[in-house]
Amino acid sequence: MTSYQNLCYLTGLVGSNVDSARANLAASFVNGFVNCGFGQDKLLMEDGNKWLYKNKEHGMMSATATLGMVLLWDVDGGLTQIDKYLYSTEDWIKAGALLACGIVNSGVKNECDPALALLSDYTSHQTTMIRIGSIVGLSLAYAGSNREDVLSTLLPVLGDSKASMEVVGMAALACGMISVGSCNGDVTSTILQTLMEKSEADLKSTYARFLALGLALTYLGKQEAADAILAALQVVAEPVKSMAEILVDVCAYAGTGNVLKIQKLLHICSEHYEERDEDNNDKKDKNKTESSANSTEEKMDTSSADATSTSTKDKPTSKQIAHQGIAVIGIALIAMGEDIGSEMCIRSFGNLLRYGETVIKRAVPLALALLSPSNPKLQILDTLSKFSHDNDQEVCANSILAMGIVGAGTNNARLGAMLRQLAIYHSKDASSLFMVRLAQGLTHLGKGTLTVSPFHSDRALMHPVVVAGLLSSLISCLDVKNLILGKSHYILFNLVAAIQPRMLTTFDEELRPLPVTVRVGQAVDVVGQAGKPKTITGFQTHTTPVLLAHGERAELATDEYLALTPILEGFVILKKNPDYEQ
Repeated sequence: MTSYQNLCYLTGLVGSNVDSARANLAASFVNGFVNCGFGQDKLLMEDGNKWLYKNKEHGMMSATATLGMVLLWDVDGGLTQIDKYLYSTEDWIKAGALLACGIVNSGVKNECDPALALLSDYTSHQTTMIRIGSIVGLSLAYAGSNREDVLSTLLPVLGDSKASMEVVGMAALACGMISVGSCNGDVTSTILQTLMEKSEADLKSTYARFLALGLALTYLGKQEAADAILAALQVVAEPVKSMAEILVDVCAYAGTGNVLKIQKLLHICSEHYEERDEDNNDKKDKNKTESSANSTEEKMDTSSADATSTSTKDKPTSKQIAHQGIAVIGIALIAMGEDIGSEMCIRSFGNLLRYGETVIKRAVPLALALLSPSNPKLQILDTLSKFSHDNDQEVCANSILAMGIVGAGTNNARLGAMLRQLAIYHSKDASSLFMVRLAQGLTHLGKGTLTVSPFHSDRALMHPVVVAGLLSSLISCLDVKNLILGKSHYILFNLVAAIQPRMLTTFDEELRPLPVTVRVGQAVDVVGQAGKPKTITGFQTHTTPVLLAHGERAELATDEYLALTPILEGFVILKKNPDYEQ
């Protein structure tokens, strides 16, 4: 195991009564995150089969899929190593291998289209898990591409009457991720049609949220263009209607900092759901006949029985979760673009944590993670650390995962210490310890060379695919007990769409690596200043490739070369300066 994994496992596992299947699944995820993109590891490369069979059923799927993370972006070499698992007799391993094929191709354009060739045949497979593996794999491989040929293999799944809600939900999310921010008419009309046709029981399923999310992602950042779809949503049945309306609205204004939208969402968060439910019941009584009212009462009885089984203290209805949990994440999604709005949101979230309903408390840590991914601010870390010791298990689990996303790929020492203490604190609680392991893996993502921040080009532009990857993972955490801590932890692989290198690499005009000296320091805002003010402060001189942390900027330290782009970030091509004299 790598030193990072030793670091993670020094605490908490020795002498604790954790169920080993959960611990092994956590180890698989940690291994995938830590060695992400490195192409080699000690767990799966040496004797993968031996490790995979130490996991239980659904754990096998995720363990196999982590192989795709280790081999991330290595299409030619990676697929040959995954190929042997596609012929496994175990369906779970086969499903994981299909997902791994998609992960390897994430964000890579290839003329041969290996992911589509390998995965398209399995989207209509009889086995549910194999279908899900291929669908999620396709969504990661072609996220943001808006390709007709890929969508044409996924859209029929939405109309399949035999498919479970889990398959339909994942297919809708896949279509949303592939056509993110494109207003694709085929995708929106098919998802709307599916929402109208599904029964009330289907729409109460926890996977129904992904139909709404798939629809919303199609309008990411499109603002007024989403008005027509918001009007069309009025005909959808209630458990999903409110959820979809808020999701479409917040996605349309993602990163804009629109104050009116944030005020509207804060107003939704301030509602007291018991009173609102009584109002809704009154309206139902007026609008419907007695017979239908009796049938709805029976349905309400069954749903309330389910609710009491999950939690005796608070009985959150699906409607309440839709309204308030998503509204909280929506506030962060709209405000994440600029610093002042983010600061104001953090203060608002403080009030929501103190006075909000339980469901709001569960969503606030996720919203904090969305406000500053891969940017471990002390204020946010302290808040999350406090709520990672909460009495409510879901608040606790969400806070721990949020700590991982806030510090993703930073190797932050303070966060590492917090998580080691949490591993000891939660050593008797398998579910919370699983989340701690995930957070530790995320903190050391790619051994500190990767990021999940959606902003690039000096924080001027927002990457829609990265936002889609983060949002789909965080929305699933609104029901963390049944999804991430249940059998659907493969949803966490949507984070792969958000993973990008955070180093600056320089090349010459023939695209050969060209090491040059650069100054790296804290970025200074010089907009509107006269003359040629310094753009960075407190700089250090390094030779490329060099890692850039959040809020840092690089500039060339030599006049020998000129950059072809005004911003030094990611891959930069340099040309010789014709006026340079030695």
